[in-house]
Amino acid sequence: MLFNSYTFILIFLPIVLAGYFLFGTDRRYGAMVWLTLASLIFYGWWDTRFVSLLLISVIFNYTASLSIFRSQALARMTLAKGLLALAIAVDLLLLGYYKYAYFLAENVSNLFGVGFTVQGVILPLGISFFTFTQIAYLVDTLQGKVNDRDFVHYLLFVTYFPHLIAGPVLHHKEMMPQFSSAKANLPDWTNITVGASIFVLGLAKKVLIADNLSGFATPIFDAVAAGGQPMLLESWIGALAYTMQLYFDFSAYSDMAVGISLMFNIRLPVNFNTPYKSTSIIEFWKNWHITLSRFLRDYLYIPLGGNRRGSQRRHINLMVTMLLGGLWHGANWTFVVWGALHGGYLIVNHAWRAIKQELGWGDGGRVASFFAWALTFIAVVIGWVFFRAADVGVALDMLRGMMGLNGLSLPASLQPSLSVMSDPGWLKFDGAHPLNPKLNNTDIFLNLGLALLIATQLPNVRQMFRAYQPVYEDISQLGPPLDNPHPVRTHILWAPTRKHAWLFGLIFAISLMSLNRMSEFIYFQF
Repeated sequence: MLFNSYTFILIFLPIVLAGYFLFGTDRRYGAMVWLTLASLIFYGWWDTRFVSLLLISVIFNYTASLSIFRSQALARMTLAKGLLALAIAVDLLLLGYYKYAYFLAENVSNLFGVGFTVQGVILPLGISFFTFTQIAYLVDTLQGKVNDRDFVHYLLFVTYFPHLIAGPVLHHKEMMPQFSSAKANLPDWTNITVGASIFVLGLAKKVLIADNLSGFATPIFDAVAAGGQPMLLESWIGALAYTMQLYFDFSAYSDMAVGISLMFNIRLPVNFNTPYKSTSIIEFWKNWHITLSRFLRDYLYIPLGGNRRGSQRRHINLMVTMLLGGLWHGANWTFVVWGALHGGYLIVNHAWRAIKQELGWGDGGRVASFFAWALTFIAVVIGWVFFRAADVGVALDMLRGMMGLNGLSLPASLQPSLSVMSDPGWLKFDGAHPLNPKLNNTDIFLNLGLALLIATQLPNVRQMFRAYQPVYEDISQLGPPLDNPHPVRTHILWAPTRKHAWLFGLIFAISLMSLNRMSEFIYFQF
């Protein structure tokens, strides 16, 4: 089921919300059972066959956690660690089969020239997210961070529908105290109002911005995949359109999940903190998919040694972490290259910071900050080209176009005035965007300009609604950037006023009327 669907907005969410509070008046445990059943229905709406897979995964990991806990209680730590390793191995094998079996079979066949294939494997929605969530739970169990061992609580923790399909990656200690709170199941009209407003903003981002930008990015990438050679303007337009589409698509899901959860009096951890304002790749990764970055840091980078064994080992650990983080996103060499790029970016960024510190250089003022932002943004755009492309060859074709190696195409109307510059090998007058005639108007420039303005100049949800604390915040885990948001003008802040009610009502009505096609969120495929 999609957040951006009439079924979810007009039927599922109101019924589940009403039932949750109806049970919660005097039967808090019943409210948890109700919300758990609703979450399973939400997940099974796409394909009921995978509900059983989800339940098997939950039962296995819950049983494993109990075994680890009992082994600890008997002071048998070697056994507990062995059970943890075994449980994680089973989780990763399950994830690997569904997500990487075809990819591995294809590469083995190509490498050894054998006809080894895997048929009929369908990727279950959200398998990466509920697998990582449960791995974190198992590790937390071994570390003594888990106190609640009720099965229904655990089942709700894993299947809780606002996060189930595309994150955030949750920690048990963040969520279960909230579900167990005496006030969790009692209607809080402030939370309902604020949550609904946040949901409306997310819906507008998805329907009015992200889906619109996909109409510019997809034709270009598809044309290049079919053998087209993108020229300078269209390749940059395609790359920038996807860059902004992915931003608003992921931001939309994150906002909608936060808003929905807040209506249930539950605060999800922040997962998105205006990353396109970042002036370094280090800052970008502190603000993009924050809970995944946290998971990779806590359960991969630090266990590998982190930065405790010198700069060279730190660089290796960073590269390994980013390579695996890239592969987590999908079974394609493009994601491996994307991870390698960001691993390289981070290594260079850390080296540059070390050089600046050694030489005693400061930040350089506003001009230096702008160029740092521009360099970071361009590096991110280049990475997204690989992230979006069907294969590495398509990504390289796009990059060749972005470097101008395929020439520049301009509208035929400009040929008389620029005829002296005409060069068949570089400048052509066969339309500004021969791969996608739709781009021969100013709409794309207005859309890209507006999207960039919103992403870099306007406050995010956490800032706009900061007086109501819409997200779960643990500064010690999430890092300083979340504790020091960019300045926000007072008139942009949300308030329970008639003016905001009319404004958000209008945005909601326009978004509903724009639901003329159902489009999945990009992160659903991960």
